[in-house]
Amino acid sequence: MLQIDLWKRIVIWGVVALGLLLALPNGFYGNVEKHNDAAALIEGGSEDPRLLEDYALWPSWMPSGLVNLGLDLRGGAHLLAEVQVADVYQARVEGMWPEVRDLLREERDEVGPIRLQPSSAAELRVRLVEKPEAVEYAAGLVRGIARPVVSLTGAGASDIVVNVEGDEIVVTLSEAEMLATDERTVRQSLEIIRRRIDEVGTREPTIQRQGTDRILIQVPGVGSAAELKEIIGTTAQLTFQPVVSRTTNKDERAGAGNEVLPSIDEPGQYYILEKAPVVTGEELVDAQPDFDQNGRPAVSFRFNPTGARKFGDYTAENVGNPFAIVLDGEVISAPVIQSHIPGGSGIITGNFTVEESTNLAVLLRAGALPAGLEFLEERTVGPELGQDSIDAGKIACIVAFALVLVFMFLSYGIFGIFANIALIINVGLIFGLLSLIGATLTLPGIAGIVLTIGMAVDANVLVFERIREEIKSARGPARAIELGYEKALSAITDANITTFITALILYAMGSGPVRGFAITLGLGILTSVFTAIFVTRLIVIIWFERKRPKTVLTGRALRLVPQGTSWDFFSRWRLWLGMSMVLIVVAFGSFAIQGLNYGIDFKGGTTIRTQSAEPIDIGKYRDAIAPLELGDISITEVFDPTFGPDQNVAMIRIQAQEGEEAVTVEVIQQVEQALLEAVPDIEFTSVESVGPKVSGELIQTAAIAVVLAITAVLIYIWLRFEWQFAVGAVVALVHDVVLTIGVFSELQIQFDLAIIAALLTIVGYSLNDTVVVFDRVRENLRKYKKKPLAEVLNISINETLSRTFMTSATTLLALLALFALGGDVIRGFVFAMIWGVIVGTYSSIFVASTVLLWLGVKRDWSKTDNSGGPAGTQFANVDA
Repeated sequence: MLQIDLWKRIVIWGVVALGLLLALPNGFYGNVEKHNDAAALIEGGSEDPRLLEDYALWPSWMPSGLVNLGLDLRGGAHLLAEVQVADVYQARVEGMWPEVRDLLREERDEVGPIRLQPSSAAELRVRLVEKPEAVEYAAGLVRGIARPVVSLTGAGASDIVVNVEGDEIVVTLSEAEMLATDERTVRQSLEIIRRRIDEVGTREPTIQRQGTDRILIQVPGVGSAAELKEIIGTTAQLTFQPVVSRTTNKDERAGAGNEVLPSIDEPGQYYILEKAPVVTGEELVDAQPDFDQNGRPAVSFRFNPTGARKFGDYTAENVGNPFAIVLDGEVISAPVIQSHIPGGSGIITGNFTVEESTNLAVLLRAGALPAGLEFLEERTVGPELGQDSIDAGKIACIVAFALVLVFMFLSYGIFGIFANIALIINVGLIFGLLSLIGATLTLPGIAGIVLTIGMAVDANVLVFERIREEIKSARGPARAIELGYEKALSAITDANITTFITALILYAMGSGPVRGFAITLGLGILTSVFTAIFVTRLIVIIWFERKRPKTVLTGRALRLVPQGTSWDFFSRWRLWLGMSMVLIVVAFGSFAIQGLNYGIDFKGGTTIRTQSAEPIDIGKYRDAIAPLELGDISITEVFDPTFGPDQNVAMIRIQAQEGEEAVTVEVIQQVEQALLEAVPDIEFTSVESVGPKVSGELIQTAAIAVVLAITAVLIYIWLRFEWQFAVGAVVALVHDVVLTIGVFSELQIQFDLAIIAALLTIVGYSLNDTVVVFDRVRENLRKYKKKPLAEVLNISINETLSRTFMTSATTLLALLALFALGGDVIRGFVFAMIWGVIVGTYSSIFVASTVLLWLGVKRDWSKTDNSGGPAGTQFANVDA
């Protein structure tokens, strides 16, 4: 029966209403954003009356979640930092020296005098000077201070390992403690970076852990990556250390357990200090900008009870001795202790400006980074570029949307209108889900939405084409509609699951914009299936109940494939495969001769995007940069319709310098200054830097992602169909990937991380096509048990041909709109997608089916023999 129960109708419309309600705030983005900011400030205790005006811009009872705009849409800075966890081992071991020293001094009669030995490794070496025979006894005493490792993985293990080498005791951290230290260090770094950025008051920062020892930081609204590094890059390690002596020789031997540090206020002056601090910045509870007794900027501080006790005890015992205040390895002041300082508070003086004292107070309040950071990747996106990206994305979405809506109406009439309503709901649901999870929308994310617009109609096309077929059997429109949805479900499920697999792999293996694309693609698949199977069906049923038409889907104004085709796709199979082989040989030849034009994602280096009022003169730009002797520099003019006729946009690519992990900030500044002198009105709209360490890993990750996607698809199709189907699908996938890479090599289009996302999406799209054909083949193998396999394949391809071309056409319409109007930032990505749709459609018809014909397939899927295998299993092969 063509009906849906009332409770199901209520649930469907309820889900639609909820999704659209969650998406609604994005239609009033500016007002809702002000409302959210005001709400946060009011909750924090602010009493500014102007906040009430902003708060009233949006009803408080309405959802107020927004889709966060990524850096390429809003402008800001992006950093990928690696925490130098190994630095902590040395500090951790050195910090044990006072405890070991005091313990062995108490047993002086047994072990004699001891001396700390210098060591370059993360270890503590203690030598027994007069009684080496007592070294085992002394080592046993030191083992007694070991503590259990505080971690789930290190349960039951000790934090130190104590060994004996001759007359020396060697103390090192255990493997379990090092792993626990790594985890604590990265977690602490993550929290402190978050605190520092929150202190500055930026909106919607993204601070995430990546892998075991890396942190991704994206902050909209920050002027440059260099500015962001100033906020978070300083470790702000504050220590209070005893002074041994002063010197003017920085190379003076300090002695074991001591170190030589420079003075900030006194050039040429150095202090010899005990390495083990009395108190550290970790025991600070507050730090505020202040002024000293002479009216100079300073920083006042206050310790927690533990720190206050240590600070008070030390000052009481060392009146008249100097005490160094050390910040990040430099002595900022070394006052003489005049008297006992109880209460745990004090003031840090130095040659500060008001701004410097304020920044130092922020850093100290947030806490010290436990280890240094190495910045592996830096990106700066100007807000002008971001707004242009938003405008370009909006225009591309609107045009793509309009083209698909018109195309569907012309193809399916009233049913096309139903599909269009579902498509509008679909996009609303995507934004509702993005708002619900607080996802960040990037320009590749917009590409994912546009691609979803093109592909979302695929499920409806499958259903509508199936209804058309069922109408021919004269079962009546109600039964035809019911069977259309019923029989199309298998193809819809298989096609979308395979695409969803690639989206999951993209999300797991990708980063930044690639993940943004994967999220929108994955959510788009879920909403597309929901709207096609439930929403469109419900609309059709409501319409049918009211109109009771005698027939449906009998005519169309637009037809891409003639009705009732019976083309023989295998009569010229040698020609089709010959064409493919020629293209594959050309692709491999091009790759071997000139390779790929790798972007900085894979080569490392820096890309600077510029814009100016005067026309681009590449020679002038090159002459300006040439004196810097930076090696091979690529300068290209970019044509981008989003900038208008007088765009004058250029991309300058600087490769990573010899011996350097990345292009330094100083080099970037030199390039910008040289260009400013040559072109005074030039503007730098974005800067991206990637270190070779990251770029090498990206190549490996990208290759793994492609292999994983193909393997996952192979397994899924093998489980759902048979191994012959899986092999045919994978051969078609490899064919599409190779030809796509070949085109990029032949045309020398920049190959970056976004193209890997495109390749994986091509894998999903090609599978979508192939699985729909294979699903019909499986059905027809049951239906036509006596027909030769070649004939069954021909029937199946002809029956699904209209759907294949309809889906390809809608997807291409959306992609062409994005290619023409979406801006140059994603033009390479979109080009890869367009090419992938073309070759994917070709391979699903000619390559995958031909491989299946060669291998032969099981003919009877309905009966099994007593052994558990198929009864009367027959395999048909190519009749050469």
